Amino acid sequence: MARKFLYVVATLIVLVIAALLAYRLWGMEMIRAVMVPRETFAPLQPLPANAYDDPKMWIARPDIAKDNPALWTPEGVKDAPAAQKAAVFFIHPTSYITTLGDAHWNMRLDDKDSLNTARRFVKGQASAFNAVGAIWAPRYRQANYGAFLTDKADGPKAIDAAYRDVSAAFAAFLKTNPAGPVILAAHSQGSLHLLRLMHDQVAGKSVADRIVAAYVIGWPVSVEADLPALGLPACMKPDQARCVLSWQSYAEPADPSAVAAMFQAHDGLTGQPRKGTHMLCTNPLTGARDGTAPASANRGTLQGREEGKPATLVTAAVPARCADDGFLLIGEPVDMGPFTLPGNNYHVYDYNLFWANIREDARARLSTYLK
Repeated sequence: MARKFLYVVATLIVLVIAALLAYRLWGMEMIRAVMVPRETFAPLQPLPANAYDDPKMWIARPDIAKDNPALWTPEGVKDAPAAQKAAVFFIHPTSYITTLGDAHWNMRLDDKDSLNTARRFVKGQASAFNAVGAIWAPRYRQANYGAFLTDKADGPKAIDAAYRDVSAAFAAFLKTNPAGPVILAAHSQGSLHLLRLMHDQVAGKSVADRIVAAYVIGWPVSVEADLPALGLPACMKPDQARCVLSWQSYAEPADPSAVAAMFQAHDGLTGQPRKGTHMLCTNPLTGARDGTAPASANRGTLQGREEGKPATLVTAAVPARCADDGFLLIGEPVDMGPFTLPGNNYHVYDYNLFWANIREDARARLSTYLK
């Protein structure tokens, strides 16, 4: 019996090693095979012109008092959500991740699982801004995660469809907030839409003068090929207003080759190639472009590792250093949860790692803007 048990254990070990080796050799191919929708993209019906007048089309907005995830603060944070000083437009990242036969190119607005995940993102990310103003976070028919993994034309079509919803939500946001300071913030897919939104609806428009800062987190931004089309420069110091911040977090040793290849393969918003340009890296611990900061400068990392227990802020958990290639390095791997990606990619935790610093950063930039 003992020998049979050892055989079973040995077989399981061999299978695990084989699976890890297969992932190492064919990881992206395996992910694409599972995640990219098999159906043909079907154009989405446009939303009604006044769709975003309805509070139900928002995950967070000021008149949602009950179960508003953007109003959450972790234990120990003494500054309560602020009265309206700024209006914050936040675009959540991809929460629609389905596989094989269940996969559509765009999320349905009644997809409860994806919406619940989006609410968790708003709670953990957008809440960093609730000390400086009222947060508006729209629901939108986001593109499936698989849309970013394929070279099929269906992928960009799904992303364009998602952007049209975001654009309509932003127009409704501006209609309700016709004056006063505005903070733009997003993550991942949301940041891709935010870049396009700034190009289409901010740069060269009167609203550009109202932008306190744009937090384009978790998506690569080219200093030469993107920034000139956004209407705002990079943030060079912590007390600067009317500027853009961006970073992408990796532990060391880091392998950002997949993101770097995607970044270099496409033209920027100016129409110029991104290949050979510099990727914008804001150090969230200093609020300045590039540079290095020790873990002692980290005011609080949002950690919610234990299931069923509230997330807490842990000070001095990770340092931050902008590498020469534009990626943000956080030193040795830290246990943030199960969603660290291959290559020591801490993409999912871009906000959590620096939650308290982002909160203070927004406060400082708003103070500068109001002066």
